[in-house]
Amino acid sequence: MIKDTIVDGFQNAPHRSLYHALGLTKEEQARPLIGIVSSYNEIVPGHMNLDKIVDAVKLGVAMAGGTPIVFPAIAVCDGIAMGHTGMKYSLITRDLIADSTEAMVLAHGFDGLVMVPN
Repeated sequence: MIKDTIVDGFQNAPHRSLYHALGLTKEEQARPLIGIVSSYNEIVPGHMNLDKIVDAVKLGVAMAGGTPIVFPAIAVCDGIAMGHTGMKYSLITRDLIADSTEAMVLAHGFDGLVMVPN
């Protein structure tokens, strides 16, 4: 697993301590770390209930033997952004979301990924 290069061995004790600071047990650290990218927010109407879906995904990941870890993705509401300078940001955010998700996955060594968009 990818995360083994981050949590296994004496040299990675500092990394394990940070996972412990997050509340992860040794057992949870031994399982595959599955990132859950949530675009839940309170400005995009289609995203308002994604927190409930993310909770179900977390449960499913745990039931399947993984350790779920949620992190956010930004979102711009096309409808709210229409008709003013905000329109310039709708398409650009797609690259920002892809780049920031890739950065989080590679920096934290996730073994898998579930993305929860609207």
